[in-house]
Amino acid sequence: MSATTRDVREIIRDEQVMRAPILAALADGPLTIPDLATAIGHPTREVVFWVMGMRKYGHLTELKGADDEGYFRYQAVERREPA
Repeated sequence: MSATTRDVREIIRDEQVMRAPILAALADGPLTIPDLATAIGHPTREVVFWVMGMRKYGHLTELKGADDEGYFRYQAVERREPA
């Protein structure tokens, strides 16, 4: 493993911290993972883990159909706060 590649466990632990920046980047509309990576300034490899975790727990949803480059777009899911 190179010095610039972080351990997967460390990346996964950052999901909660990265949730707000990812959701902020999606505020203007759906983005692909590479677009999200550019928007938040983190490597695509790391953003994949965070997006998949957020998708699993209902924070994001994947839009049907890939773009011309084969990437799917993701959008934030409106979540209601408990009463």
